[in-house]
Amino acid sequence: MNKYTSYRVDVRPQTATPADQPQDVMINNSTFSAVLRRYSDFLWLFDRLHQEKAGAIVPPLPEKQPVGRFDPNFVEDRRMHLERFLRRVAVHPECADAKCLDTFLRADDITFQAAKQAKGEVVLASSTVNFASHGGAPGLGMKPKADNTFKRWFAEAKTSISGDLVRSPDDDLFEEIHRYVHGLDTQMKNVSQQATGLVRKGKEIANGLFEFGLAFNLLGQSEADALGDALGKVGETADRLSVLSADHADKEMNQFEDPLQDYIKTIHSVKLALQRRHEKRLTYSTCLSAVETKQTTLSKLRMTPGQEAKAYAMEMSLRRAQEASQVAQDDFAAVSQRVLREVDRFKREKAEDMRRTVLDYINLQVEYNKRMEGIWAALIPQLERVQLDNNSNAIPAQQPMAAAAPQQAPQQMYAPAPPAYSPQAQPQYPPGNPAMMSVQHRDPAAAPMQGM
Repeated sequence: MNKYTSYRVDVRPQTATPADQPQDVMINNSTFSAVLRRYSDFLWLFDRLHQEKAGAIVPPLPEKQPVGRFDPNFVEDRRMHLERFLRRVAVHPECADAKCLDTFLRADDITFQAAKQAKGEVVLASSTVNFASHGGAPGLGMKPKADNTFKRWFAEAKTSISGDLVRSPDDDLFEEIHRYVHGLDTQMKNVSQQATGLVRKGKEIANGLFEFGLAFNLLGQSEADALGDALGKVGETADRLSVLSADHADKEMNQFEDPLQDYIKTIHSVKLALQRRHEKRLTYSTCLSAVETKQTTLSKLRMTPGQEAKAYAMEMSLRRAQEASQVAQDDFAAVSQRVLREVDRFKREKAEDMRRTVLDYINLQVEYNKRMEGIWAALIPQLERVQLDNNSNAIPAQQPMAAAAPQQAPQQMYAPAPPAYSPQAQPQYPPGNPAMMSVQHRDPAAAPMQGM
């Protein structure tokens, strides 16, 4: 039995606002639609966007997970990432008007499955005519198209090995972009690795505070006087700090580590866009090489007597190759310009995203340390109220309050001699009201996992 998870994708009219329907994808439409899609369907959309909008920086998809695919926490986490993917595509300046996106969001099951099955045929049909489409899977059981695809692949591999690629005025600019993306990827992976280490250390601190509080609670239970109560207060404070640190580590993961990893995935999408341009360049170079070869062959046939029929067939073949070369040239130019626009947009948007991520991380650290300071400061007055007598025994917290001067005045009429011990007046601190932290766990099974 093939078990899988389906996700319901709702599309509402543009009159609805994200605040009214936060789970719906907002695109330009005037009708409501709801479809069920599997994760493999999202993969189909991702691949089709790369084909229809070659050179576009397609938003990243959540990765596959062969183990634990039906765990409620994993299903909910994947649902959130798939929704983020759709929302990004819906507002993408290059991908928002893609036909495959409209098919994904509106087509019924039969139409959608037909579109998925026709993917390979469409790619092969276009590639056999003009060599413009690249990367399509060969169709089994369609011998002529499979042979043409293999010949095209072999020709492009030969061109790639020879390194005889067509040059364009933007090649130097694209070389600079390649170096920039490669360096950015290396540095971001280093930052992400350090952020992961910080989150891991934060969780270790939370566990350490829990063990610390447990030890002080046991120590306080071994003391029967006011000192035992004070030590118990230290244990309770450490428990609260443990909860606070665990919550802080989760926030660090969600607000700092996850955005950095998403940034790295986006950089990988930039690399894919550059790779699409290279593929178009390779296709165009292969077409030019084919045109040159056919021109040479045609010249030889025209000079050979009795080869008029072959010369005519070669002339027709040359004409088709020239048309395919022109189509490949236009496709290469269009993809190059799309990549340049996308890289420029990537630099603008991701610079702002990185600035906001760093600011959020700093504010998170400031808030965390303030709350830590407040909880520790509230413990100080409770410990300072613990007094010791002449025998170094702890005096209960109530005794210093009972020995105040106004209550000793009546006793001085019967015992005028000064007492042997007079407790020193202690500075008064605010009673303190340590902030209580509660970690609320949201059960994914109780939340609708199918709505997007």
